[in-house]
Amino acid sequence: MKFGLDRLLDESSLRAPLRGKRIALLAHPASVTADLSHALDALAALPEIRLTAAFGPQHGLRGDKQDNMVESPDYQDPLLGIPVFSLYGQVRRPTPAMMDSFDVLLVDLQDLGCRIYTFITTLLYVLEEAARHGKTVIVLDRPNPAGRPVEGTILQAGWESFVGAGPMPMRHGLTLGEMGRWFVKHFKLDVDYQVIAMEGWNPEAAPGFGWPLGEREWINPSPNAANLSMARCYAGTVMLEGTTLSEGRGTTRPLELFGAPDLEPRQLMAEMRHLAPDWLRGCKLRECRFEPTFHKHAGQLCAGIQIHVEDGGYDHAAFRPWRLQALAFKALRKLRPDYPLWRDFPYEYERDRLAIDLINGGPALRQWVDDAAALPGDLGTPARQDEAAWREETAPLLLYR
Repeated sequence: MKFGLDRLLDESSLRAPLRGKRIALLAHPASVTADLSHALDALAALPEIRLTAAFGPQHGLRGDKQDNMVESPDYQDPLLGIPVFSLYGQVRRPTPAMMDSFDVLLVDLQDLGCRIYTFITTLLYVLEEAARHGKTVIVLDRPNPAGRPVEGTILQAGWESFVGAGPMPMRHGLTLGEMGRWFVKHFKLDVDYQVIAMEGWNPEAAPGFGWPLGEREWINPSPNAANLSMARCYAGTVMLEGTTLSEGRGTTRPLELFGAPDLEPRQLMAEMRHLAPDWLRGCKLRECRFEPTFHKHAGQLCAGIQIHVEDGGYDHAAFRPWRLQALAFKALRKLRPDYPLWRDFPYEYERDRLAIDLINGGPALRQWVDDAAALPGDLGTPARQDEAAWREETAPLLLYR
């Protein structure tokens, strides 16, 4: 198969409209060709491409920041001599001066298929600014490694943030190119938006179910997105960022496991099976111990649970990470009603709202966890309704069927 970047490099007809234009690139460390050249270097080698600027999202163009919520500076590319503007530093959306540096913006970002992953919010911001300034935006499409499944409740009005670009579920099931089409339609953007689609992407094909295993190397799109397992779990485990439980940052398997020094994983798993056994389908859970070297509970031995989605026990259609992680919170609350679960701290520049609510696009999940009388169906039913509505809304926008 071919990603959008590789098609642009291989097909002169796709490059022809770019001749004579000032070109900028928005990319990150996973923006590589099939032979692992970075997109900026590959495009710079083409004589008809005139690069005048580049942009980096959260964690940087080539990967300069390891931890979460750490800003990147602007700088001058030492080889190309062009400005590299940070969209996770002094600003989140490009300024008028930045927009004046190009005519066409190429966007080559590997997404993880999750609403909270900030690259899709960055795409919305550049689309909005391109509409204001009369610029062209072209997404060089890449796979959604989490595949087509949709999961979670839709973000509520008024809960938009940098980790919630609009009313979509946690696991959206779209590629970045398709997400851009939804942004243009939903926000009624008058912008020249194009997608250079992939060739041969089959999100239903085993064993990758979205990621072309055996064909393309996995490159971390962000420092803690270390493998396909993380991408599959992320729509659930990202909620751990709003809790006092470790999500495994500071270990070699971040966002595939969770725990704390005072957690009792066997008891927790038993309560999860008791409350909603169907929500545990499609994966295997394993009791584990880990000691984070940084971040939450650094230097302390944590007891926890690892979610395994690699072996023959993985069922892509049945696995529901958002429900699984919500169930873990609910089981912990049942077992220990006074457990200090929710973490109160500034999250992605928001200081007045709890991180868990920002992550979930509203307070409903937290309220469900904290309500001793609430049943699994009280969360699952509205989620099913929202998931069905999202699939219906986005069906006409799909580029790969």
